[in-house]
Amino acid sequence: MELLIFAVCTICLLYCLNQFYKVYLQKRGQSCYLVHYECHKPSDDRKIDTEFCGSIIARNKNLGHEDYKFLLRVIVNSGIGEQTYGPRNIIERRENSPTLQDGILEMEELFIETLDRLFRKTGVSPQEIDVLVVNVALLSSTPSLTSRIINHYKMRGDIKSFNLTGMGCSASLISINLVQNIFKSKKNAFAVVVSSESIAPNWYSGNDKSMILTNCLFRSGGCSILLTNNSDFKNRAKLRLKCLVRTHLGSSDEAHNCCMQTEDNQGRLGFYLGKNLPKTATRAFNKNVAEIATKILPFKELVRYIVLKYAGKKVPILDLKAGVEHFCLHPGGTAVIEEVRKNLGLGEYDVEPSRMTLHRFGNTSSSSLWYVLGYMEAKKRLKKGDKVWMITFGSGFKCNSCVWEVLKDLEDGNVWGDDIDRYPPKTTANPYLEKYGWINQDTLEVPEGLVFD
Repeated sequence: MELLIFAVCTICLLYCLNQFYKVYLQKRGQSCYLVHYECHKPSDDRKIDTEFCGSIIARNKNLGHEDYKFLLRVIVNSGIGEQTYGPRNIIERRENSPTLQDGILEMEELFIETLDRLFRKTGVSPQEIDVLVVNVALLSSTPSLTSRIINHYKMRGDIKSFNLTGMGCSASLISINLVQNIFKSKKNAFAVVVSSESIAPNWYSGNDKSMILTNCLFRSGGCSILLTNNSDFKNRAKLRLKCLVRTHLGSSDEAHNCCMQTEDNQGRLGFYLGKNLPKTATRAFNKNVAEIATKILPFKELVRYIVLKYAGKKVPILDLKAGVEHFCLHPGGTAVIEEVRKNLGLGEYDVEPSRMTLHRFGNTSSSSLWYVLGYMEAKKRLKKGDKVWMITFGSGFKCNSCVWEVLKDLEDGNVWGDDIDRYPPKTTANPYLEKYGWINQDTLEVPEGLVFD
């Protein structure tokens, strides 16, 4: 009888160990490692400064003096510096007559430059890629952008490709989430995510203030990212995805309509930014933080917050630094960065990467986060074991965020290599503030020599 009991117990133990081993293998294959990423740095002939922006504004015959004043004020006070990049058709004064080819060439320049470097530096060939995700919100071509990449690099016929449009500035993390879910059912896979925005064919030539703002804030850029769930690459990878939370307020009409591509009353296509956008972004952000905080903060911090919330008169602020060392904020504008900084109780050091990214590269939409991460890496801030929290906002309205664990000390200069020692500068004040200082006056007094042709 004792021998039978021993045999049954042994079988049960072996069964349990086998089940645990299966779960271990399953979890092992579900990890999402970021092997490498490459940000796009366009050629110098595509650089645009404030003076050039002023000349672009002056070319718009639909604007009056008050419109000029408004737009120059936005540009001068935007936090954007003098070395950002624009598409070639705008440099060539063809912003009012863009072609489909302008948009495609803008994307192909990004694809080839970043993917060539990505494959070369990682040693992974294009034929090894199992999943390809491209997100560009405002350009949908046929064949798709993913097909153009597959054709250029002669990728395998069984590659799983996804072309995402209309997702806005939060699309990069949506793409990461898509790859993360695919990894759960596909072992030892490689995935490439390409994030960008098409500026060339989407210039707004009207005079609606709520639509012309995008002309002032958005710049050309993009990023290609290599991901894998192959544990053999753990020692080569830079980051490991810990968690990702997506928040969508699309069921609310107010949130859905606060930023969208539409036509003005003259039929000119553009991108509308509503006055309720900050309010909507705050709602989405608070909801996202409430969910992700339970995944990244230690238990004692959550208990402290709950006790203070219900015991005190003043609403406490979560100490997010108890679970995260670095904050990778979407550089959508100085107001966006400042609002998030205040809500999270962060210091200037924490938001420096986002401010400097806005200053050097502008708002490059969904790829902006990776320029911010690149700044942190180039400054040698990212150490093994650190946690990095990425936060993005997008039309719909969405707030997506994720947390990465740093797997080794990082110090790759990436796209910042030639510039990092100059940042942060002593001042980010626009050098043309003196020339365009009159825009902040209550009455319009155009200085002598400034001509609107």
